Amino acid sequence: MTLRPAVLDDLAAIMQLERRNFATDAWSEETMGTEIASAHNHYLVDVEGDRIVGYGGLRSLQGGSDADIQTIALDAEFRGRGRGRMLLRALIAEAIARGARELFLEVRADNPVADGLYRSEGFTELGRRPRYYQPDDVDAVVMRLDLPAWAAQSEQEADK
Repeated sequence: MTLRPAVLDDLAAIMQLERRNFATDAWSEETMGTEIASAHNHYLVDVEGDRIVGYGGLRSLQGGSDADIQTIALDAEFRGRGRGRMLLRALIAEAIARGARELFLEVRADNPVADGLYRSEGFTELGRRPRYYQPDDVDAVVMRLDLPAWAAQSEQEADK
């Protein structure tokens, strides 16, 4: 597994994953390209050999107190191997490096695997946005992570 910053040349491969993972509510190629190119964002790709098998994105203004996980997706055959957690932790680390103290995200209420991953890293539920994901009428679970607490916990675990 290799994580590296996403570049616009990765857009076609990212969009293939985007459409497979989010069939009914995939972002457009234009939106994804804008996300990858923005200086306010940090997108990573997970590369296996010469193939992009995952990606994740963070929006975090340098010096801002909060940040948002925009998206995380993995090819189905690479799930359950810790790759999603590695992407998530790399995005968390980038948010901390940019000075954020809080990290937010939304997760589909019908995605217990992702919900479990986020909770296992310390995210807590703030509330729900009813019928947020369209056209599926699925609620979004809004979650928050206290970044200083996460960093302290990670440091304690590393010291063990």
